Amino acid sequence: MRHWLCGLILGAASTLIFAAPAQKILVLGDSLSAEYGLARGSGWVALLENRVAQGGSTVVNASISGETTAGALARLPSLLAQVKPNIVIVELGGNDALRGMPLPQTEKNFSQLIVLSQQAGAKVLLLGMQIPPNMGLAYAKEFASLYLRVAKDHKVASVPFFLKGVADKPNSRDFFQADGIHPLANAQPILLENVWAELQHLLK
Repeated sequence: MRHWLCGLILGAASTLIFAAPAQKILVLGDSLSAEYGLARGSGWVALLENRVAQGGSTVVNASISGETTAGALARLPSLLAQVKPNIVIVELGGNDALRGMPLPQTEKNFSQLIVLSQQAGAKVLLLGMQIPPNMGLAYAKEFASLYLRVAKDHKVASVPFFLKGVADKPNSRDFFQADGIHPLANAQPILLENVWAELQHLLK
C-alpha cells in the first residue's frame, strides 16, 4: 500500500513538472494576419487561436492592415508591456516592399523588433515573404534573403515563405481574392500549417 501511494504521488508530481505551461502568443502582422476581406474568425490567426486553446494558450492578434515594420516597431513596446507574451510571431515586410522602402531600413527594423521581443523574455518566430519582381529582380531577391539573414543573425525560428503552398501553386489564383494579394478563406488552413510547423517547437 505504501509503495502504491508513493508511486501515485511521484506520478502526479512528474505530471506537474513536465506538463507544458499555457503560453501567450502575440501576432504582429499586416493585412495577411488581420483577416482582410475575410469573415471574422476565418483567418489563420483565429484558426491558430482555436488550436492552441486546447492546451490553455492564448493568442493576441495585434495585426493591422497596411502595417509596415516601422509602424509595428513603434507599437511593439506598449504591446509587450500589456500582453507580456511568451512568443511573438512577426508577419511583416510586404507593405515595406510595396512602398519601395530601402531594404537596409526594413532589415534594421526587423532586427529591432526581434531584440525588443527577446529583451522582454519572448521567443520570436519570423514569417518570411517573397514578392514579384515589380521593383526589379535584384530587389525581390534581396527582399527574400533578408528574412533568412535576420533569423540567422538573431538565432530565431523562421518560416522561409509564409505563403508556401498558396502563392507558388500553378492554380494560385484559386487561393486569392480579386486583388491577387490577399488569400481567400480556403488558403488560411495552409497558412496555419506553415506557421505551425515551426511554432509547435516553441510551444513545447
